[in-house]
Amino acid sequence: MAYVDLHLHTTASDGVMSPSEIVRYAKARGLRAIAITDHDTIEGLEEGLSEGEKIGFEVIPGIEISAEHSPGSMHLLGFFIDIHHPLLNEKLDYLQKARAQRNPRIVEKLNQLGIDLTYQDVLKASGGGQVGRPHFAQVLLEKNYVRTFQEAFDRFLKKGAPAYVDKFRFEPKEAIHFINEAKGIAVLAHPNTLDMDGYSELEGLVIRLVEEGLKGIEVYYPEHSALEVAQYKALAERYGLVITGGTDYHGIEKNGLDIGVGRGEMKLPYCLVEELKAARDRALRGER
Repeated sequence: MAYVDLHLHTTASDGVMSPSEIVRYAKARGLRAIAITDHDTIEGLEEGLSEGEKIGFEVIPGIEISAEHSPGSMHLLGFFIDIHHPLLNEKLDYLQKARAQRNPRIVEKLNQLGIDLTYQDVLKASGGGQVGRPHFAQVLLEKNYVRTFQEAFDRFLKKGAPAYVDKFRFEPKEAIHFINEAKGIAVLAHPNTLDMDGYSELEGLVIRLVEEGLKGIEVYYPEHSALEVAQYKALAERYGLVITGGTDYHGIEKNGLDIGVGRGEMKLPYCLVEELKAARDRALRGER
């Protein structure tokens, strides 16, 4: 059986492989299809789609949007998006401008903490792609201010840490709207990061998101426990949501996580892609 991975990042955001490289790597690993879902950007999709056509490998155009949520974090995946859709591009352009304002403030905070780091260092680490906190972590690691990538986040970059700067996020309703307007399928990513207070609170959130146009839940994810997988699957079935899954592979993971298989526990079947396509076709026909 051929497997799929519906949550991957490239150098267009904070991954280490270019879109072409990750497509070739996925095919070499025996996968049948992938979705490229970079953070708040579609810059890598044309390259990834082109490479997929060139080598005969299925690439789904996707994105991962950070949405406003407290106390945890909410990410929304969009699958089969029209990368030329004007509303989508308008919203992503706004996010890029907000990000460009945030990053120099992180540099300033790190400098105030006595860390010798420039924005040029971080731009270099990004390889010319979108700059994000993982690139700051990479520079901190290279300059020996931390011993591990995770330490960089824990000491300096995570929410509540001394160099953290909050970023602009769209409300979930608006993010779902422009994903759907761009002919995409909006999916709630890794629900375990929402930090909801129990199953009933999570269910209430899912009900609200469904009313706002949510079409799916990322059930299969390396950090989901067996209980969480069962809960998210039950929610998907109860509210008619498509089930997706992926490794969230960036190329910098530890503990043996790899594309398509996670830490050996994933191996998601191609029927997940078929169900996504069916959901897309229903949406295009104006059906639920």
